[in-house]
Amino acid sequence: MRLSRLLIVTLLLGFAGLPPLHAQSQVSANPAASGSPYSVTVPVTDTSDAQRDQAFALALGQVLTRVAGGQDLRSNGGYDDALKGAGSMVQKFQYQRAATGLSVEVNFEPGTVRRLITKLGVASAGVKPPVLLLVQGGDGKLFDQAALTSLAAAAGARGTNVVYPDAANPPDAAKVAAVDPAALAAIDQQYHTGLVLLGSLQNGKASWTLISGGQSQRWTGTGASEDTLLADAGNGMVDRIGKQLNVIGSAVSDGKLWVSGLNSAMDYANLLATLRADPSVRQVMTLEAQNDAVLLSVKASMPLNGLAANLAAGGRLLLQGEPHQGADASLRWLH
Repeated sequence: MRLSRLLIVTLLLGFAGLPPLHAQSQVSANPAASGSPYSVTVPVTDTSDAQRDQAFALALGQVLTRVAGGQDLRSNGGYDDALKGAGSMVQKFQYQRAATGLSVEVNFEPGTVRRLITKLGVASAGVKPPVLLLVQGGDGKLFDQAALTSLAAAAGARGTNVVYPDAANPPDAAKVAAVDPAALAAIDQQYHTGLVLLGSLQNGKASWTLISGGQSQRWTGTGASEDTLLADAGNGMVDRIGKQLNVIGSAVSDGKLWVSGLNSAMDYANLLATLRADPSVRQVMTLEAQNDAVLLSVKASMPLNGLAANLAAGGRLLLQGEPHQGADASLRWLH
């Protein structure tokens, strides 16, 4: 049955109102992927009031960056005053001791943070998905969470979360580097992200590949220590993600989106539900269907190429597709 006929069946049965499969999964398959963007752990030297207030301000700055989609808000009017009042937004906090010293985990009230971002005059791009870290040492083995502390800290300070592979069954790094659709679909389903950082460290040098929605960016680095290499990689990763995904439109964009790889009415229904659930999307209409693909008219608060990049990076079983005539952006549905 061709997709055009399946679309008719879909509309008749009312499948288009179903939530996307991703949204139906309430519990992450990977515990490390379930961290809240409103929770931050920052170092402190002691438990004094002054240190606690300083930690609250530092933590709120990181949370604001996360929830604003990675945007730098420091130049916005009212930002400094907001940090001074960070304590009033704290939902709970807890001190922790570790090998590196004392820290405090701070949880902010989500609604208050979102209202503050609106008050600062920011058009939120939405919380970015975490980055799955697949980093190998000179022995070819994957680094564990403890070994990646410097990278995670550098990324977290700039509002980007990371997750770690299941040690018992990690993704195949070679397949991920080759942008294998099945490997990326499995990552989408288990870790709920389309962002993967592949790394290899040896003899003071490192090579990096950032996979974002099926698109690759590569760079290299050198450093006097592993911690330096990893911290530099964290900053480089955030820079590259920001350039690709932090697209904020000044007006509503109206364009055409081509999506291929739809093999059933349920694929089509879940695609529409995914688009309609995205806060950037204002309106979606189906213009035509051809074999396993559809052409959609989409109104969004960002340009269509930026919307496609964000959708593909968000762990929604989508990859950025090849350019298609008559479309402003293209996506491919994964299985």
